[in-house]
Amino acid sequence: MSGARHRLAGRLAVALPPDEAFPLFTAQGERRWVPGWAPSFPAPVADDAEPGTVFQTPDRDHGQTTTWIVVDAVPGRRIRYARVTPGVSAGTVSVVLDRAGDHTDVTVTYELTALSGDGAAHLRRFADGYPAFLAAWQDAIAEALHADVQGPSA
Repeated sequence: MSGARHRLAGRLAVALPPDEAFPLFTAQGERRWVPGWAPSFPAPVADDAEPGTVFQTPDRDHGQTTTWIVVDAVPGRRIRYARVTPGVSAGTVSVVLDRAGDHTDVTVTYELTALSGDGAAHLRRFADGYPAFLAAWQDAIAEALHADVQGPSA
């Protein structure tokens, strides 16, 4: 075992109130702003934020599949996922939304443990790039919201 464990937390701003921002952080909602995000559900779901919901995404870095489980959710306030990429890492991801005037402050926390030496190296790179990772989220969300307001190009 690698023994590598990382707790990474950071903030970003979303130009929506929390109730409207919350869906952006669900499996289906991330399709709006994450290029190539393609969650698949092994069982049909009516609400992808319902605790117990399971979905999977491809892990492009390792050619594997990451399995996600909604552990806890309070719509408009927070959602927490457990996630496992076999042989790479396991842990949780939490998203907490707080109203901040005319926008929402979003705190994103990854708590991951490496499951191999390769996983430890991957987590070290992820930790080193975490601030830029969240800045890219903020930019991608802002761009998607701007595109929604502008409508389709002529």
